[in-house]
Amino acid sequence: MESGEIVEYIDDQKIICAVVLESGNHHLRLLTEQNKEINVAVQRLSYRGKSRLDPSMDRIRLVESLRRLSSTRNAIAGEVEIKNLWEILNQEKEWIDLKLMTGLCFPNEIDEDHEAGVIRAIFNGRRYFRFKPDRFLALSEAEIDEIIEREKKIAHQAQLIQDGAKWLLSAQPNSKDELPECHEEIMEAFTSYYLKEKDSPQYQMVRAMMKEAGLTANEDIFQHLVKMGKWTPDENIDLLRFNISIEFPQPVLNLAQSLSFTSIAGDRVDLTHLDTITIDGQATLDFDDALSIETRKDHFLVGIHISDVAEYVRKNDRLDKEARSRGSSIYMPDNRISMTPPILAENRFSLKKDHVRPTISTMVKISRTGDIISYDVFPSLIRVNQQLSYFEANVGAEEGQPISVLFDIASRFRKMRLGQGAIQITLPEINIWLDETGTPIVSRVNRESPGRMLVAEMMILANWLCARLLAENDTPAIFRSQPKPKARILKNGTGTLFQNWMQRKLLNRFVLRAKPAKHCGLGLDAYVTATSPIRKYFDLVTQRQIRSVLGLEKAYTEQEIEEIIGQLAQPMADVGRIQFRRNRYWLLKHLEGRIGKKEEAIVLRRRNNAYSVLLTAYMLECALPQSSGIELKPEDLVQVTIQHVNARNNTLSVFMG
Repeated sequence: MESGEIVEYIDDQKIICAVVLESGNHHLRLLTEQNKEINVAVQRLSYRGKSRLDPSMDRIRLVESLRRLSSTRNAIAGEVEIKNLWEILNQEKEWIDLKLMTGLCFPNEIDEDHEAGVIRAIFNGRRYFRFKPDRFLALSEAEIDEIIEREKKIAHQAQLIQDGAKWLLSAQPNSKDELPECHEEIMEAFTSYYLKEKDSPQYQMVRAMMKEAGLTANEDIFQHLVKMGKWTPDENIDLLRFNISIEFPQPVLNLAQSLSFTSIAGDRVDLTHLDTITIDGQATLDFDDALSIETRKDHFLVGIHISDVAEYVRKNDRLDKEARSRGSSIYMPDNRISMTPPILAENRFSLKKDHVRPTISTMVKISRTGDIISYDVFPSLIRVNQQLSYFEANVGAEEGQPISVLFDIASRFRKMRLGQGAIQITLPEINIWLDETGTPIVSRVNRESPGRMLVAEMMILANWLCARLLAENDTPAIFRSQPKPKARILKNGTGTLFQNWMQRKLLNRFVLRAKPAKHCGLGLDAYVTATSPIRKYFDLVTQRQIRSVLGLEKAYTEQEIEEIIGQLAQPMADVGRIQFRRNRYWLLKHLEGRIGKKEEAIVLRRRNNAYSVLLTAYMLECALPQSSGIELKPEDLVQVTIQHVNARNNTLSVFMG
């Protein structure tokens, strides 16, 4: 091409008229009608005629000439009735060249301006034609409908972006005034964006709204949803992200209501004459385990009684499918979500005082020296006489009541496990709950108090013996094993807080499989969890396998057990995350009120320019920036000051105090 030639190209949805200044290597330097010099590739041209301008002309005159030419061609384009033209040609299935199309539009006048005008007209009405620089093809009605629908969506989205940005800036708390016409759609987009972030189909649109409104933080979207009453300031986002429903479907509730508890299938040993107790936290509503102890002439008979949930929840019925989809009950400082409807979990399945309940009992004959002589597992009936809190159990142990005998037996059983290589990690439990005003209250619980310790060991004992029963009967179950730790710090169950914390980091993950294997962490040759069938689906499945050994129902096959383990992997991971994050959220909410306060911390290790420390009062790990002139080493005790906390953003920072 030569300088002076007049060409046209498409830029930003417009046809631009320009004159060639220089040409070479398939690229052109052009002067445009906007008085700009640009470089474009030759293949970008939408029209090239034979008209020329003198490149030696004054630049202002060149630009004026281009503008007049562009105006002339736009006027010609305005004379073309694109829809009428399409109606004439829409049955044609072949491409029509530029000269023929120009002749159809202007039979008596065919020049470069008319050719360029036709191109402009078809470009402006491109929902009707597909075009290349020198030819055109009429679109089908279906294609046009699709284009129109797409254009509507684009226009609608543009309006949503404009309205959403304006709403973000002007909305007042819970205001119903001046809501955008599509406020529900915008609210849904905000919700999806905040929950799914880049995985949200509305991500780009909401980002455009935020940009338009001059906002950058996702927190702005959260605060808007709170302001509009969609969420509360302490909304549990994880329940929404993981699609965890607090409510149960009506068919599940109907089945729960209709269950018959008047007749219990099979022969059961009547143990209602035993003094049976439960030991739990004060807020517990679902009691799935109870204990009894009888003093005989030369031995003790310890009973560990577990609610027989499988007596009522049948495989693959609505209750069972709902429980499997949930995987576990979820316990949080501000809410609890049962695996089964509360009418069952907190009432009919629960081992409540003075109520006869069907159970699976593990009766253990133990010598006066604490040795296990024998055990028996069988279906039974019990009636709980006492429901003790951990505090009441601690008092009973100190006063020499029968519960003190249980504590002694539990201590001997733990000693046996430690002798077999068990790793006993002893860390305080941080208990968080909300008072009547919604304020988080934090307390530090000693897990090694007599009541907590004996319950933990009795449950381990029952689970171990049930695992042995299943293994001896070659029955598959959800066996839990654990490889040896990466390294061993603790010995004989003792150690400092620092050593216990670091030892926990060195444990290997437990493994679930259908066949028994050693659990090195517990020091046992086989292990299952069967003592919480109200709260955990794995325990319910294992309880069914125990019942099959007892002749009460048909066992799962090994393949079915493996499938259940696989199916529950994600739900159980989600439950773990939800519980951990919600506890941490409320712990951080508590610390938001302690900014500027000093706290005790243990140095764990050094990382780059900071130390990892453990806030001992809260068992929270965080970073401590390195201070010049101060060198710390692991297990040093330091004072830190709370600098910044944001529970919603999961941030906590401290400095040396």
